[in-house]
Amino acid sequence: MSDYTKILKKIGLNFRIERTKQGLSQETFAEAANVHTNYIGKVERGEQNLTVKKIVALADSLNIPVENILNFTN
Repeated sequence: MSDYTKILKKIGLNFRIERTKQGLSQETFAEAANVHTNYIGKVERGEQNLTVKKIVALADSLNIPVENILNFTN
């Protein structure tokens, strides 16, 4: 597995952690972010290539700092 793939998987995991902390379903998160539910699933599995702009937009839709998503230490 490449470093790039590991990073995408970690970002996806961080989104999943933050979403579940808030008790949100993927569907509710998708609605808040104005994206399709399948897109959220791909993000959380690390299958979706994300731009910085999209990472910020998704973090904003969860009302969390982007730093929570880009934290690779936990």
